[in-house]
Amino acid sequence: MVYENPDGVMIGLEIHVQLNKLATKLFCGCSTDYHTSEPNTHVCPVCMGLPGCLPVLNKRAVEYAIRIGLALNCEIVEQTQFHRKNYYYPDLPKGFQTTQYDYPIVSDGRVVIEGEDGEHVVRIRRAHMEEDPGRLMHMGSIEKSKGTLIDYNRSGMALIEIVSEPDMRSPREARRFLDKLRNILEYLDVFDSTLEGSMRVDANISIGGGDRTEVKNISSHKGAERALLYEIMRQKNIKRRGEEVVMETRHFDEARGVTISMRTKEEEHDYRYFPEPDLVPMRVGSWVESILENLPELPDARRSRFITDYGMVDTHAKALTSDIRVADFYEEVASKIDPAAAAVWVSDVLKGELNYRDLTIASFTVEDMVKIIELIVSGKITEKGAVEIIRTILDEGGSPMDIVKEKGLLKVEGDVVDRAIEEVLKENPQALEDYFAGKEKSLNFLVGQVMKKTRGRADARSVREMMLGEIDKNYR
Repeated sequence: MVYENPDGVMIGLEIHVQLNKLATKLFCGCSTDYHTSEPNTHVCPVCMGLPGCLPVLNKRAVEYAIRIGLALNCEIVEQTQFHRKNYYYPDLPKGFQTTQYDYPIVSDGRVVIEGEDGEHVVRIRRAHMEEDPGRLMHMGSIEKSKGTLIDYNRSGMALIEIVSEPDMRSPREARRFLDKLRNILEYLDVFDSTLEGSMRVDANISIGGGDRTEVKNISSHKGAERALLYEIMRQKNIKRRGEEVVMETRHFDEARGVTISMRTKEEEHDYRYFPEPDLVPMRVGSWVESILENLPELPDARRSRFITDYGMVDTHAKALTSDIRVADFYEEVASKIDPAAAAVWVSDVLKGELNYRDLTIASFTVEDMVKIIELIVSGKITEKGAVEIIRTILDEGGSPMDIVKEKGLLKVEGDVVDRAIEEVLKENPQALEDYFAGKEKSLNFLVGQVMKKTRGRADARSVREMMLGEIDKNYR
């Protein structure tokens, strides 16, 4: 199937990734560990832009940028340099931002995502280094704020801004791209996605070949998808009225799920870029080989290895490698118990229960997962019982064996099941007649009644086989 893209949607993203795994900021020695600190306590004359204070570039930040470029299949420039991007924002006390302009450190890359019609390539136009502004905290909504407070702790944090081509054709593809990008960056160990401000998105969107709008500073992947869905609807309504979409910058109001006009879109000449006189050009081409040799295993490579080494299906491999923490968890479980069973229970069951509760894999222990799978494989509990143990641990705590004892989850067999089958067949003559009349659902009902009598402690497949044997023997 080929996706037709009926609305002519074109989406390009600009993603600001905070390199918060660095110990210090981009141009000074201030600590990056500010997220739980009081406002304006991680600042110095350099990141506050005070007169006469010169920047000193963080070499590790440059290495991180090259590492990201290689992981995104980009070209690494031989020589790069910083520029001043001149505009006044209150969260940039210098009155300009130190960034990269016509010599970005990496360019011309690609990321493969699951698109609307199979694998889809999103091209990376460029990725460049820059410093993060401070944080504005509005007293009220952005439209009706009675004042704005500024926290400069974030000012000067190292950012890498990743700019895609407008290759995404739907909000869902945009969200999948963001998910894939975050996954790659976490495998690279260059940022912690759980921290505030770690990844912010500017989304550019147009429909039907019209002018684009830019939605600024979206803080979540779900928010990006919602903002783009709203923009498609808004732009389609404008076109239906016979009007033209205006090129502008908009803000996404998370609470209301709408975008709000902020200003007309700036052009590059509005920023008056010029080379940063306090930082010399850098030659980084010779760094590439050693950084490439030390790249960690990336998600797609790990996915292929899981299929090869553990014999799992691609669906499970995708699910397990989509989060490095889940992948690490699975491998530890698989080292202690049957890898095939572990793949099914971690990817299909545990991940689903965690997602339902908005929890991470850190909420469960490897030891508990191994014990639960051991109980299933040894036939001591049913699959239904295993699910109940997982849910109980997540909701109430406890150990697998304690929960088995408290809830009576040990599998019942033999006479107990035989007696339950006999009782169910005697108590439900109409269902038995319906089965003889060709209604297969009646057999499922009868099996379900046995499971109910045994409180889910019988094996459903065995019950079905035993039920058919009993019917053939005594009711035909």
